[in-house]
Amino acid sequence: MSGGDDGGFVHCAGCGALAAGPCARCRKPVCGDCCVLTSGGAQPWAICHACNEGGASLSRGWVTVLGWLIKPMLVLLALYVLLYWLFGVE
Repeated sequence: MSGGDDGGFVHCAGCGALAAGPCARCRKPVCGDCCVLTSGGAQPWAICHACNEGGASLSRGWVTVLGWLIKPMLVLLALYVLLYWLFGVE
């Protein structure tokens, strides 16, 4: 990775060694010793130790995505049931 200074190399935000790439969550440069690989996604991603406090799994993100999809459906279902109860056909 080139940062434009320090001889064209970017240094790790955690230890100062040469960075291998950015953290997938906070985008800070990290080396191989200062990151862990995620699990639960289509491919593994490297995240720094500071971002890893919640764990290296992406399942929390998938639960959030499913929540964004399911909550509007539940609201529409509740609206349908309410309208059917108010104006139901006998």
